[in-house]
Amino acid sequence: MKKALVIIALSILVVSCNKATEVKEVKTAYVDTSVLMNEYTESKDLEAKYKAQAEEKGRQLQAEITRFKQDAANFQSQAQANGQAWAQQRGAELQKREQQLGYAQQALSQQLQQEIGVERDSLISGVKKFIKDYGKKNGYSYIYGTGDAATILYAEDKFDITKDLIKALNEKYKATPKTDAPKEEAKK
Repeated sequence: MKKALVIIALSILVVSCNKATEVKEVKTAYVDTSVLMNEYTESKDLEAKYKAQAEEKGRQLQAEITRFKQDAANFQSQAQANGQAWAQQRGAELQKREQQLGYAQQALSQQLQQEIGVERDSLISGVKKFIKDYGKKNGYSYIYGTGDAATILYAEDKFDITKDLIKALNEKYKATPKTDAPKEEAKK
């Protein structure tokens, strides 16, 4: 009888240990974030948008700079003919204009950086949310990031899902209707 109880107790112990050691398979992958952002169509569109804006606003400022350079060249040729008092007054005016143009360039650069920063942050936030949803949908326990801010020093290529994510993000972006109306209303 004692032997039977010991055997039953051992059997229960073995069965309960087997159940406790069952471990769910951990599915992991990684994404090269720099490649993802370079290949993602929305990111490319955002970059092109601000490049065009910078060129447009830069053209206006460049016209002012060209006029300033012409005035500065004329100043040098007219300085001797018009005398020292005229040269000092005109030189002070040119220095003031040069300083104003420098401030305008700096302000334009800061404005563009701020605008693109806001949209870039929104884009990155959306990509992170997409990756999180993608991971849940496809049964990943972890999706690591590598690229500019490397958090992975080595991984086998078979765990790289960058191309899959680029394809999925681009498909989602193409399917999203393009409207600038909400952005315009937000500015008001």
